[in-house]
Amino acid sequence: MDTLDHLLDRNLAWAKRKANADATYFQRMAEQQSPHYLWIGCSDSRVTANSVMGLDPGEVFVHRNIANMVHTSDLNLLSVIEYALEVLNIRHIILCGHYGCGGIQRALTGAHSALVDHWLQPIAMLYRKHRAVFDAMADEQRHARLCEINVEMQVRRLAATPLVEAAWARGQPVMLHGWIYAIHDGLLRDLGPHLDSAAERDALPSIDSRVSQAVDPPTAARRNALHAFSAMAPDPVGACACGELAATQAGE
Repeated sequence: MDTLDHLLDRNLAWAKRKANADATYFQRMAEQQSPHYLWIGCSDSRVTANSVMGLDPGEVFVHRNIANMVHTSDLNLLSVIEYALEVLNIRHIILCGHYGCGGIQRALTGAHSALVDHWLQPIAMLYRKHRAVFDAMADEQRHARLCEINVEMQVRRLAATPLVEAAWARGQPVMLHGWIYAIHDGLLRDLGPHLDSAAERDALPSIDSRVSQAVDPPTAARRNALHAFSAMAPDPVGACACGELAATQAGE
């Protein structure tokens, strides 16, 4: 019988490394769980919340399922959301998909023969509804766009759960974030939407209208570069003053 002793040995080595680096690490972990974020992501083994965000255990509360779906009948997910909001007082919920998602690839096939097809039905139906738009895209673009649209759809579905609505109604600060992860470069991309109220949710354009709107979600590197560029831009007030001075001198 294979008892997976090699994994237990790896655990032992990991625990020793952590304890040697920080003698109080496990004591702190045992005393309290106080994460600031809830991550709702895909079950894909290549996309682990703590790793891609560079966070230690205890810093993010996690729920994962195939294709990062939000179903109002999923008692597992609803229990996680309830605990996150009412016990942990988490303020940020990240709905994160990823490019190259096997669940999304399955939805594109139109298959109906397995339990997973029932699970994927909402995004599969959206694909069929707008098939002409998606099928006009190249294969890689089609898959990537459906991964993006799925994130946008699931953020909307998350914002419509009674648990999130109740938190907003009682004034609890809760923000929802739509992200997507690219396995090929290891970078998270800020896809959106970002919502912190029912009013913002209700003001969103319909998910159907979003299908044909190409997006280019930025990474942190791109965002930081844009901020740096903006900081280097000339002061419009100063530029105006210089122009006025030149005009005055010309008139003289």
